[in-house]
Amino acid sequence: MGIKERRTKILLALFLSSDVNFGYVHFTDQIQKVFDLSFNQKTKGTFSALIKEDHVDKRGIEETEAQAGATDKMSHQYRLTDKGFLELCLDFPAFRYMKEGWDGKWRILSYEIPEKKRDLRDKLRREVSGWGLGPWHRSFWLTPHPIIDNLKQLVSQQEEEQYVQAFESSHVFGDREILIEKVWQKSQLDKRYRELFKKWHDILSREGDKVQKYQSVVTEYVKILRQDPGLPAELIGQNWIGFEAFNIFKEIRSILTS
Repeated sequence: MGIKERRTKILLALFLSSDVNFGYVHFTDQIQKVFDLSFNQKTKGTFSALIKEDHVDKRGIEETEAQAGATDKMSHQYRLTDKGFLELCLDFPAFRYMKEGWDGKWRILSYEIPEKKRDLRDKLRREVSGWGLGPWHRSFWLTPHPIIDNLKQLVSQQEEEQYVQAFESSHVFGDREILIEKVWQKSQLDKRYRELFKKWHDILSREGDKVQKYQSVVTEYVKILRQDPGLPAELIGQNWIGFEAFNIFKEIRSILTS
C-alpha cells in the first residue's frame, strides 16, 4: 500500500472504511489484508496509544449486535475521533475539506536553510510534505490548511527554528485560478485522477476475488491522495474531480465489501 507507519495505516483504514461521519469499524481479516495490517502485539499497542491519546474510540461488540463466533481481534469496534482525523489530514490533506469548512486564510511558510545544512533542509521538507504546501516562489510555500500550530510544534527549540518564518494572510486581489495552477498544477492533478478512474475500471473488470480487488483499488487511491493538496471547494470548485473520486471510491467499497 506504500505506507510504512502502522499508526497512519490505522487512521487511514478507519477513515476509508467509514466516511466523514466516522462510523465504527470492525477490523476484520478483510480490512487487515486490504490495509496491510495484522492484529499482532505491535498493532494492539498502537491502538492502545491512539485510544489513550483520544485519536480513536473503542467500544465492545456486546454494545452492538452479538456476533456468533466472533474472534478476539473482532471483539471491539473502533472509530476515528476529530483529533485523529486532524492528525490524518497532515498526511492526507485531501480529506480535510470533505468534512470542514475553509476559514479563508492562506498560510505562507518560508525557510532559507544554508546549503551546508542541506540535510536539515531536506528533513524539514520531508516533515511538512503532506501538509498541502505548494511552492509559490523560491523558499516560499503556500497552503490553505491551518498548519501554523503544527509547524510551531515541529520546529520549536529545534535547530531549524532560526530559519523558519510563517505568515497568515487573506487573498486581496489577483487571479486565483492562475495561482492555483502555478502552485499546485491543478490540470496535471485532474489528469492523474482521470487515469485513476481507468485503473479502477480495469481492476473491477479483471478476474480475482473481491478482497484482492479492493486492496488494489485502495493502493491506487493512496498513490494519488499523497499528491492531492486538499484544496477547499471555495478555491477549486464544488465539482472538483477529487471530490468525485471519493464518492466513486465509496461506491466501489460498497460493491467489494458486500
